[in-house]
Amino acid sequence: MTAYVVRRLVLGAVVLALVTIGVFLILHMIPGDAVSLQLQDASGVSEEQAEALRESFGLNDPVHVQLAQWAGDAIRGDLGESFWTGESVTTMFLDRVPVTLQLGAWSVLISTIVGIALGIVSAVRRGGWVDNAVRVFAVAGLSVPNYVVALLLLILLGTQFAWSPPLVYRGLFEDPVSYVQQLALPVFALASGSVAAIARMTRSSMLEALNSNYIRTVRAKGATSWLIYFKHALRNSSIPVFTLVGVHLATVLGGTVILETLFGLPGTGQLIYDSVLSRDYPVVVACTIFYAGLFVLTVILIDLVYAVIDPRIRTGKGS
Repeated sequence: MTAYVVRRLVLGAVVLALVTIGVFLILHMIPGDAVSLQLQDASGVSEEQAEALRESFGLNDPVHVQLAQWAGDAIRGDLGESFWTGESVTTMFLDRVPVTLQLGAWSVLISTIVGIALGIVSAVRRGGWVDNAVRVFAVAGLSVPNYVVALLLLILLGTQFAWSPPLVYRGLFEDPVSYVQQLALPVFALASGSVAAIARMTRSSMLEALNSNYIRTVRAKGATSWLIYFKHALRNSSIPVFTLVGVHLATVLGGTVILETLFGLPGTGQLIYDSVLSRDYPVVVACTIFYAGLFVLTVILIDLVYAVIDPRIRTGKGS
């Protein structure tokens, strides 16, 4: 088991290294840099002064030199400073990450509860109007991107009810009502696709379990419907659902970039969006590594849980 964990961690480190290299290359392929954007409206700045500013930021160094410098500082816990504000990237990130984590946590919680509930009802009422409605909703939820759902909600509520979420973010304990109003729409939009996917997976797994021989045996013994559905069928069909929830947890934060910008949420999604536009390389790299690291860590944890459940996974042997 120890060797299996070490292999997964090594592969995760390789993935993070490749992501870092890719981000550096992509950022430097974008025309312009932070200095050009800062000085585009400034007058009386000579080319020598601009080059001196680039030199202070290290932008005149080759990409591989910048990458090596950043990696060395990051290993020591220094993620650099923002090109625009001069503020520590670590401080900026830690100030923003709680909002993004709350948005992701609420989305995962709601999508898991609602998705599993809809999947169970759809499986139990197979072929009925409830089942058909859930299946139509699942297809629609998987087909429409979350940012489109967010835009439709904003347009509908704004035109039909003259309502829009608060513009200034307030914490849960600072102003609970404003907090709910601010997060309700982005959480709904972010969870829409996941609810559909989890509902479909739960329905499929439940139907497979309900049609199995051991469920027929349980029915023959006179077990109640609730006992069959929740103790036996749901329990034995939870592994694929668990996998989907884990993947959603890993990918949900990636959807916050556009949603936080649309709803004015001061999270890491909005931070990375603004930083890309301003070519603020240290901030972009730090936020990207955070998203990639969270994804890799979640996938590793899912693999480890599978390895505990089924030892054949870590040994590579079939049944």
